[in-house]
Amino acid sequence: MEGLVSMKSSASSHPAAIGSLPRRPTFSIRRSQVTLPRVKRFSTAAASIRAQQPDTMDASSAAREEPEIVLKAKEWEVGMLQNELAESQGIRIRRQPPTGPPLHYVGPFEFRIQNEGNTPRNILEEIVWHKDNEVHQLKQWKPIYTLKKAMEDALPTRDFVGALREANHRTGLPGLIAEVKKASPSRGVLRENFDPVEVAQSYEKGGAACLSVLTDAKYFQGSFENLEAIRKAGVKCPLLCKEFIVDAWQIYYARTKGADAILLIAAILPDLDIKYMIKICKVLGLAALVEVHDEREMDRVLGIEGVELIGINNRNLETFEVDISNTKKLLEGERGKLIREKGIIVVGESGLFTPEHIAYVQEAGVGAVLVGESLVKQSDPGQAISGLFGRDISS
Repeated sequence: MEGLVSMKSSASSHPAAIGSLPRRPTFSIRRSQVTLPRVKRFSTAAASIRAQQPDTMDASSAAREEPEIVLKAKEWEVGMLQNELAESQGIRIRRQPPTGPPLHYVGPFEFRIQNEGNTPRNILEEIVWHKDNEVHQLKQWKPIYTLKKAMEDALPTRDFVGALREANHRTGLPGLIAEVKKASPSRGVLRENFDPVEVAQSYEKGGAACLSVLTDAKYFQGSFENLEAIRKAGVKCPLLCKEFIVDAWQIYYARTKGADAILLIAAILPDLDIKYMIKICKVLGLAALVEVHDEREMDRVLGIEGVELIGINNRNLETFEVDISNTKKLLEGERGKLIREKGIIVVGESGLFTPEHIAYVQEAGVGAVLVGESLVKQSDPGQAISGLFGRDISS
């Protein structure tokens, strides 16, 4: 994703600030009815807990508490195993366990220690942890069976991949995915008087092949309502739902809101999740843009069947520096040859501001580009497209 930065260790800092995490542990304290030790193993946890219960706790109360403790321990261990699996595939973005980190108990007080193990290490990890919690709540509000029913009345999907190919063939330039984005964690608000439909219509008039619509509310000030409004306004460009997908539920929800494609980020999702979600996309008639940042992610994605679109993000997830030569590096040699053999369209992302940038990534092998900041900040985003490509691409 464009516009991500690392975090500062300041209590008053914005979540997108740059810097290291606080070294000293912080504590939150609340009263607890049950005195529990830190759970290490399922088999000994319940016995240890019972041994430390107040004298007023009878046997029936202990029996009721034991399954809950075992369940929490199980959930925590599953979360750790998920992170171990992801790490084995080179994924550095950890997933937050469903019940949070283990608690520590001293007397009647319950402590939750904040440390590197249970605190996001950068802004992308923070977003993913927030998104896990957000989706958990949304799934309770709109169970997936209600989404499947809503899809019966959804507008038909458009050919996202076909639109990019047609634009590339018509103009001789990479097809443009123009991004409808109000803000980013690193740049703040990009467009004060933001009307998503107006921006989308301007992009379409300026020659965009497809549109990308930010739907994350907390960090990018986007929404699924923006996506839906653009689709219902009659914009003909196919729409990419630009969201941090962590659960298949989000794919169904995007479909009900008018999406024609969704984004899958290899830095977040293990291979099995990507394969599963691509299959769901094919069933729903959606395209999947799979985003990579480095050689290992590219090799993983090239090994997955059914991938039609690969986005190369030129932003380094560790330093957050942008270097468009990353696109060229990932498309050289055998990787580039395999991509051409498979007929995959490569999308260049981040750091593209001038006709020279467009020419550079096109020569490297991209068939499309995704651009947001350099366009949406202009008074006339559609007219800015001509400046980006060095000529009018609207006809």
